Amino acid sequence: MQFVIHQTATADKPLPRGLSTHILPTSATMIGVCMTVLSIGHLGAGGAWHMVIDKLLAVDALIFLASALLSFISMRPNQFSTSYEARAEVVFVAGLGLLAFGAVGLAFMIK
Repeated sequence: MQFVIHQTATADKPLPRGLSTHILPTSATMIGVCMTVLSIGHLGAGGAWHMVIDKLLAVDALIFLASALLSFISMRPNQFSTSYEARAEVVFVAGLGLLAFGAVGLAFMIK
């Protein structure tokens, strides 16, 4: 049985938008994507750019971890939930942008 607590929106505390329920599992999946690309990247020939892309993907995995943590914290009932959720959203989008940048770099490295 699942219990749902209903709140009414007030002027000083808006309702959470509910993005955290989507950001948390997606961030965890994106950490796995970063780790998979890191593993697959080691199958090819190495080089200076290869190391840069590896470091970029490792940092990106940490960014997605931060997004997942912020999203998880925002699900906890407290007065800062919407603030944490907004931060999780911004960090998640930054992680997606960095992953896209890494993907483009990886695509140009393939001979």
